[in-house]
Amino acid sequence: MSGKKVLIIDDEEDILKLIQTVLKKEGIEHVWTSTTAKDGLAQFQEKKPDLVLLDIMLPDGEGYEVCKQIRGFSKVPILFISAKTEEIDKILGFAIGGDDYITKPFSPKELAYRVKAQLRRADYAVVEPVVEEDPVLKAGPFELDPQKAELLKNGSPIDLKPKELGLMKVFLANANKVISKEKLYDTVWGEDFIGIDNTVMVHIRRLREKIEDQPSSPEYLITVKGLGYKLVIEEQ
Repeated sequence: MSGKKVLIIDDEEDILKLIQTVLKKEGIEHVWTSTTAKDGLAQFQEKKPDLVLLDIMLPDGEGYEVCKQIRGFSKVPILFISAKTEEIDKILGFAIGGDDYITKPFSPKELAYRVKAQLRRADYAVVEPVVEEDPVLKAGPFELDPQKAELLKNGSPIDLKPKELGLMKVFLANANKVISKEKLYDTVWGEDFIGIDNTVMVHIRRLREKIEDQPSSPEYLITVKGLGYKLVIEEQ
């Protein structure tokens, strides 16, 4: 925890000193304090802390608003510390992006352990999960390796752009099946399809120019009128 940085935003000087002392005893060396919303946001931008302890009632605004502004560009843990004990206050704190809510008066030791728990959780969150590698897709003369972002035709590489690779991945995984323009757009672009959008059609044309011997008379990537497109692969 020695390298961690914590920012405390509270207008009560005694509480600032108390928390600062406790956290440093627990091995958190970098602890900064602020007594206003404006200065707290400025320090956040400058210091880039790993965690924020945030009072709700500040002399120049509410901690809720500070939280919302921070959440606009950062996911660091935010722990509210407040004399407000009503359930609605706690619910609001969590709803706008708070990670914990500690009511005053509080046990300094408990607060320190909650801070350390959130810092550990944040460390776990940045670890990339181990995922199974995408399998190599093979159909007819084509072989696509998603990990290498590489397409081969009869063993020769074909230079494709990211969206073209995405389309080819869908077609190879669904060889000899008709796939609608809407489904392609949703899968490859990750957006809702807009009927007048010619994006898919343009990318299909470019893909044909790269994988077909005669793009104007495609052998593999054909149009199924009124339904969509199909990658035709002869059964062996």
